[in-house]
Amino acid sequence: MAGTSFLSTYPPTRCGLATFTEALATAMAEPGAAPSRIVRAMDELAFPSPPRIGSRSVVVGELHPGDASGMREAARLLSAAPTVIVQHEYGIYGGPDGDEVLEVLSRLTAPSIVVLHTVLAAPTERQRVILEEVADLAGAVVVMTETARVLLATHYRVDAAKVSVIPHGVAEWVAPPVDPHASRRVVLTWGLIGPGKGIEHGIRAMALLADADPRLHYVVAGQTHPKVLAADGERYRESLQHLIVELGLEDRVTLDGRYLDAVQLAAQASAAEIVLLPYDSREQVTSGVLSEAVAAGKQVVATAFPHAVELLGDGTGIVVAHEDPAAIAGAIRELLAQPREAHVPAPSEAGTSWAVVADRYRDLAATLVSGSASVERSA
Repeated sequence: MAGTSFLSTYPPTRCGLATFTEALATAMAEPGAAPSRIVRAMDELAFPSPPRIGSRSVVVGELHPGDASGMREAARLLSAAPTVIVQHEYGIYGGPDGDEVLEVLSRLTAPSIVVLHTVLAAPTERQRVILEEVADLAGAVVVMTETARVLLATHYRVDAAKVSVIPHGVAEWVAPPVDPHASRRVVLTWGLIGPGKGIEHGIRAMALLADADPRLHYVVAGQTHPKVLAADGERYRESLQHLIVELGLEDRVTLDGRYLDAVQLAAQASAAEIVLLPYDSREQVTSGVLSEAVAAGKQVVATAFPHAVELLGDGTGIVVAHEDPAAIAGAIRELLAQPREAHVPAPSEAGTSWAVVADRYRDLAATLVSGSASVERSA
């Protein structure tokens, strides 16, 4: 069986799109089938690496910003598979607002699925035009939340018939139940960090919860985002450490700067009772961390970004105001008041495991290939 091509950032690049693509490409490449083919988008911080050949995926090429011949070659390499899946984010391709991806899309000879990781409610005119042209060139468009689908319909001229909602995939791990007799209760934030993650509000909330019994411990797990590191160094992390000292929380807040793989993340999450997402963003329509936390059965406190409002609205967690430590503290206190024995994790939601999500992409790809073949026969 033929594989699928992907255009995206990809490991060793460390970003959400890279890990998303690695997980999806691996899940879509069935045993015995051809591996997924990756053309790696090289943003300004990515570094070249030899083609990686694994049992499920192979990096066949790289796309560098401003390289016209590279765009043509990328389209050729991608079109060698029956279908192409393109991850779209404004910041990973060359040109103003990443408009060089349009050249690649226009040259594809295989049908394409474009996955939109960001759908802005208030885009610039240039951003709106680029997204509309991306959708026009695609055979199908995928968003990961109903909120994003509604934003597309409301703010962009995109053919609604092309748009499918396929949720963000989650790893099939389940954290064990929280020990009701543990001497401390852990609140966890994880992921690449930088300004806008709102971690300072989480730290201030811990100061308001100093009377909690058993005592709370707040763990922030994750490296500084590579782009933040290149622009500002560790200034943000250092500001957080200064805040911890200022508030006297050295024994209650830990900044763990490691980049966690799936096994390490599962171990961290297993010890956590509550996952906190104190993000400043009002625009985030997709959060892989939120999807994974909910699928692992964790209680979640999150600010009111669109994905949190949609996913936690059924009582799965608590949504709070942005930039409001008191609201965060109040929500955590509310969860702490519940019986700890009731905090039993649930298995990954049936519709969001990577295996199930991959099946949905395969079905969509098969529909595109079938439709393309019908057009060729009638031509």
